Amino acid sequence: MRLVRHPVLCNYYLTYRCNARCSFCDIWERPSPYVQREAVFKNLKDARRLGVEIIDFTGGEPLLHRELPVFLEYAQKLGFITTVTTNALLYPKYAEALRGKIDMLHFSLDGADADTHNAIRGVHCFDHVMRSIEIALELGERPDILFTATNHNIQHIQSIWEKICLPHRLVLIINPVFHYNDVGEALSKESLMLLRKWAKKPWVYLNEAFLKLREQGGNDPQRPVCKAGSSTLVISPDNELIVPCYHLSAARFPIRNNLFDLYNSPEVQKWVALEGRLNACKGCAINCYMQPSFAVEMNAYWWLALRSTLKYNYLKGTWRRYLVQKIKARKL
Repeated sequence: MRLVRHPVLCNYYLTYRCNARCSFCDIWERPSPYVQREAVFKNLKDARRLGVEIIDFTGGEPLLHRELPVFLEYAQKLGFITTVTTNALLYPKYAEALRGKIDMLHFSLDGADADTHNAIRGVHCFDHVMRSIEIALELGERPDILFTATNHNIQHIQSIWEKICLPHRLVLIINPVFHYNDVGEALSKESLMLLRKWAKKPWVYLNEAFLKLREQGGNDPQRPVCKAGSSTLVISPDNELIVPCYHLSAARFPIRNNLFDLYNSPEVQKWVALEGRLNACKGCAINCYMQPSFAVEMNAYWWLALRSTLKYNYLKGTWRRYLVQKIKARKL
């Protein structure tokens, strides 16, 4: 049963450029401009009209865009919940400017020691993550620790949880690695079993629906669970609307200052209707599109995701921020 029929999330790619070289990602290989302020402001207004509630300013590395604090402040004024994930290389430099503007701040950390983390990220950034955690806590921020779990680093979860998350009461987000094109990997049955145990631990957020989807072989085009096109707006640094998702990029449409009408156009809706049904969608388990997909349609995945989501919202207090943003939006 479909519960929500409008986009709830916007993945706004500020740039594809990145100062890391992660082994499970190929975005950093793409040439890219930076988004322009005027386009961002107009698109955020239209996204609000379309019903979007969460803006994920992403990349690449979003902190490479020097106007990120401006975008975040404007998004909050419009009533959005904001989220940013960073490798933390630039966070110490911009921490003060970002203070209070990110509702869900994620620091990527994929190893309990410098050698492991730096090898996965392709640059020396472990010390920057550690310093960024200190700075964020000093500023009164509560960053999440985002751990991308692979078959090779899964044994590091225990140490990160015990030494970083529990002492500081920070949420450990376990993000199961996914495979697309020739990037990433599939998790073994043993890894999935181990992750299922971690989902029950205190101060750990792991969407159990992710695990179930992988155990069942990913998205099935005959009975698609993916609702990427209808639940998520994807905006490129070139100011294009990408459908049905970034990783597939089946079609791109120049926005031209009218995201609202463009999204509702027959041309775009034709692709939205194909969400999860294309041949290339077979076996897909990409977290950033499955997360909103689980939220808009009631099924077995919805119930699993609900339990995990309620746990995260309780730990973070995000539900209070959500109510505040709703009140702000009504006053505009």
